[in-house]
Amino acid sequence: MSRVFQLIQGGADAAQSAATGAPRDKTPTVKARAVSLLAQREYSRQALQEKLEAEGQSPEALALALDQLQARGLVDDARVAETLVNRRSGKLGGMRLRQELQAKGLSPEVVAETMAELKSTELARAQAIWAKKFGQLAKDAANRNRQARFLATRGFSGDVVRQVVSGLGMEKE
Repeated sequence: MSRVFQLIQGGADAAQSAATGAPRDKTPTVKARAVSLLAQREYSRQALQEKLEAEGQSPEALALALDQLQARGLVDDARVAETLVNRRSGKLGGMRLRQELQAKGLSPEVVAETMAELKSTELARAQAIWAKKFGQLAKDAANRNRQARFLATRGFSGDVVRQVVSGLGMEKE
């Protein structure tokens, strides 16, 4: 009866260890650990590899597991980029987003493609962020500089910052 229960609980591994009398190995496989990490959030291939290497996984087993996960679509750098852009583009400009994408270990091709898609919305995003924070054009140079610094630290280009702070391209009320 207990052997049947072991079969139900643990499958073939439990049956084999019950037959041989050897205890089951409780350490998860490289692939299982990677899937566990991916269940929590998106990882680029490089970031997942670095995390698993830090846990002491063997490079050969790690490469094989990552190839299998990538073939199944569980590791996808384009999806990581899309997730990051969707989450952060409402607050950051192109330069900061590029920096964050590169920090995630994404390939230069994925970063360049993502940035090309974002370029057309840069001015509109900067205007929305500026309007939420300030709402009206600065009346003096000190406030204009403060507004410009705010947008620059968010990663917007100098040209976009000048356009927003000077009020170019905005509809007059």
